[in-house]
Amino acid sequence: MEYFDSNWVAIWFFIFGALLGSFGNVIIYRLPQGQSVVLPRSRCQSCQKPIPWYHNIPIISWMILRGRCYACRAPFSIRYPLVELIMGVLFCLLYLQYGLQWVTLEYGLFIFGLVVVTFIDFDHFLLPDIFTLSGIVIGLGGALLNPERDFQDALLGFLMGGGFLWLVAYLYWVLRKEEGMGGGDIKLLAWIGAVLGWKSIPFVILISSVTGSIVGIAMMIKNKGNLKTVIPFGPYLVLGALVYLLGSLDLAHWYSRLLFP
Repeated sequence: MEYFDSNWVAIWFFIFGALLGSFGNVIIYRLPQGQSVVLPRSRCQSCQKPIPWYHNIPIISWMILRGRCYACRAPFSIRYPLVELIMGVLFCLLYLQYGLQWVTLEYGLFIFGLVVVTFIDFDHFLLPDIFTLSGIVIGLGGALLNPERDFQDALLGFLMGGGFLWLVAYLYWVLRKEEGMGGGDIKLLAWIGAVLGWKSIPFVILISSVTGSIVGIAMMIKNKGNLKTVIPFGPYLVLGALVYLLGSLDLAHWYSRLLFP
């Protein structure tokens, strides 16, 4: 088998994605607390002992150590290997979908940011500006410089994505006199539109609305009909974006053609 055989490249993409997932775990934990994501090196939160590199191998180390610190045997969250696995799988799918081209690099950066902000939103109901606003700038800049993408498409996606959720948030405030959509969600959808283009927006809104509604109803039933149950909407926008980007391009294009022949 050739070294650069497609299957081997896909495996390398998975490994690279898992390594980025390991760094993503650091950002997810430290960024909301205002800590440096570079220093100090990773350490056990119970005994504060630094984790040696050979105990910090994505997925594998967690399995070998059975999810516990090598020194004090305190448990580590299963989220760490889960984020690494998700990132590895997404990067593998990215290569299988787009191959080796400049747009793959852009989408890889996009996927990394989406996964990180998803877990931060789950934990803190927060979508950091350093990701959303930077993502908008990078998305528009990439469309301007990359001949594989169209700047007008990206600009319209940015305006349509941000504008739609801003309008929803404004109407909700007018009718209910309370905030129903966070500003982070508005910037997130604007970022998604800047990278995936304006035709992605209806599809992303559909997927996120359906999945968010299902989860919301389930949470309401669990909380015995409490209509004030709050769930983060960002993860469902991310799910819609990933489905559009990786999961089913044929479905996404069919939906786009149906709405915009």
